[in-house]
Amino acid sequence: MGSGADLTTRRLVPGTLRAEVGDLAGRPVVVARSEPGPHRGALAEADGLTLAAAADLALAEGLPLVLVLSTSGADIHGGVASLHGWGRAAAAVARCSGVVPVLAALSGPAISGPALLLGMADVVAMTTDAFAFVSGPAMVAAFTGVHVGMRDLGGARVHASASGLSWLTAHDEDHAVALLGEVLRYLPDHADELPPVGDSDDPPRRPVPELRDLVPASPTASYDVRQLVAAVADDGELLELRPAWAPQLVTALAHLGGRPFGVVANQPRALAGTLDIAASQKGAAFVRLCDAFNLPILTVVDTPGFLPGKDLEWRGMIRHGAELAFAYAEATVPRVCLVVRKAYGGAYIVMDSKGMGNDVCLAWPTAEIAVMGAKGAAQILHRNADAAARLQAEQHYEATLLTPWVAAERGFVDDVIDPADTRAALWRAFDQLSTRRERLPHRKHDAGPL
Repeated sequence: MGSGADLTTRRLVPGTLRAEVGDLAGRPVVVARSEPGPHRGALAEADGLTLAAAADLALAEGLPLVLVLSTSGADIHGGVASLHGWGRAAAAVARCSGVVPVLAALSGPAISGPALLLGMADVVAMTTDAFAFVSGPAMVAAFTGVHVGMRDLGGARVHASASGLSWLTAHDEDHAVALLGEVLRYLPDHADELPPVGDSDDPPRRPVPELRDLVPASPTASYDVRQLVAAVADDGELLELRPAWAPQLVTALAHLGGRPFGVVANQPRALAGTLDIAASQKGAAFVRLCDAFNLPILTVVDTPGFLPGKDLEWRGMIRHGAELAFAYAEATVPRVCLVVRKAYGGAYIVMDSKGMGNDVCLAWPTAEIAVMGAKGAAQILHRNADAAARLQAEQHYEATLLTPWVAAERGFVDDVIDPADTRAALWRAFDQLSTRRERLPHRKHDAGPL
C-alpha cells in the first residue's frame, strides 16, 4: 500500500488509529490503520470517531474502505465514551456496506466489540499470528470451565476453517494488505461502477478439450472442480476465497475475456459436494458480495443434495439453506448456471436453477438433473420389487430420466454443450448479458433469512 497520503483525516487528534487517502494496487482507497500505542492499541472514543470519519469519507468519495487493525478492544480507561466511539464507527462502516467495498486486514489482536468490525467487512485477511474473539479465554473458562488458549479460541487457523471469518490467510501485515489488493482487482470502487476490465491475451473462445475427461465415469468418483474453473478462466488464474471453510463449496474470483466474474461451485472432493449450513452461508455471502458490486456469477453444479443430519436440522438447516436461495433469488447481476453432473432435489434448486431465475443454464452431457438419484428413486417407486426388478428399474431411470435432455426439452436447460466448448459458451453468455439491466423493487430493504 502506498505510503504517501493525498489527504489525512483528523491528523492532529490523539489516538492509536490514523485515517488517510492512499493507494492499494494502484487504486485510491481510504485507509484506517491501527498504530502502536498504549494499552495494546485499545480504541478510545477519538479512535472510534476517526474510524467513523474514514468510513464517511469513503462513502462520500465513492472509494473502497480498507481497515488495517490490531486492537485489544475498547479502551476501558475511557469508560462508556470508548463504547460510544466504537458504536459510531460500527454505524459508519455499516453505511458503507453494499456501496463501497470494505476490506479488512488483521495483524494482531481484535478483541470484544471492535472484533465485530471484522464481521462487518466484505473480505477479511488475517495474518498467521493474529487472533480475534468477543469473549476471551479467561471469560470462557469462568463461564464454561473450559481452558483454551487465545489462538485455539480465535486464531487465524480457527477463523479460516471453523468460523469462516477469515477469507484469506497471510504471513504478515504487508502480505495481508497485498491480498486485499488482489481482491480489489476484481471489484469496482463503488456500487455504481462496473468492475475494472483486466488485460489478457487469452482468446475468449479458446477450446478446453481437457474438460472432456474431467468427470470420472463412476458416479461416486470425485474430481477437483477448481480444474474446471481454471480451464475456463483467463490464463488459468483464479482467486479462491475462504478455501478452508466449507470446502465442499468453492467461491472464487476470476476473469473471462478480461471481465471479472464470481464463481460458486460444488466441490465433489469434499463431502461429495453436499450442502450444509456452513456451505449455504458461504455461498450466500459470496453471491451477495458479487451482486452488490456488479460481478456476474457463474454457478457450477454437481451436488447430490443437502447433507442429512439431526444436528444440522436442529441448528437451522432450513433457515440457512434458505439464505442461499434468497441470495440468488434477489441477485440482479448476470447469472449463468453450468450443470456438470449431479443436480438433485432442493440442492439443485438453490444452486441457481432456472426456477431461481438464472439468465442462462448450460449442461454437459454428463448432467443428471432429477429429484433424486436412480438408486433412491428405485427404492421408493419399486420398494416391493425383488432385487433384480429393482436393478432393472434403476437402469431404466438412469437411461430415460437421469439426463439433461428431459430438462432441456422443457426449457429448464438452455443448451447441452460439449465440455470442450465451455469457455466459449460462457464467454458468449456473459458477453450477451453484459448490457442487462433490471428494475429494483421499491422497498427499504429485504427481510430475508439470516
